[in-house]
Amino acid sequence: MSRQDKATTERHAKVLRELVKRPENKVCADCKRNDPRWASWNIGVFVCIRCSGIHRSMGTHISKVKSVDLDVWTSEQMKSIQKWGNTRANLYWEAHLKPGHIPPEHKMDSFIRSKYESRRWAMDGPPPDDPSVLEGKRMASISLEPSSLTVSDWHVCRAAGGK
Repeated sequence: MSRQDKATTERHAKVLRELVKRPENKVCADCKRNDPRWASWNIGVFVCIRCSGIHRSMGTHISKVKSVDLDVWTSEQMKSIQKWGNTRANLYWEAHLKPGHIPPEHKMDSFIRSKYESRRWAMDGPPPDDPSVLEGKRMASISLEPSSLTVSDWHVCRAAGGK
């Protein structure tokens, strides 16, 4: 590996470590378990090892999974995961799902397949090229009374610059 390649790999690893420390990425995008160490870079979500296996089983035409710690990431993969992240991705993929919904453990496989393969709760149309536009759409529908905020809503507010 050339010095430049090694430097790029190290830079990518540092960025990934920073991304998984963000509040919205500290839990699996699908089951909400703590400390996800895997990611579907084309969807833009961080997931736990169990959910990463379900993502892999759907095929690479739907989800392209990499380890945050063990794999080497390309610049294209880094751009995708950086522009999305769990909050933005779930604003798109869970647009028509009750906020804060966490599926039962025994239904996780069918939940993930419904979410990404069948697009059951996704917004109409393809994912936007600029996912930051999704934050405003969700913010408009959130009550800002603290007692009414879900954990998901709180992360959306924080990501959009709210307190």
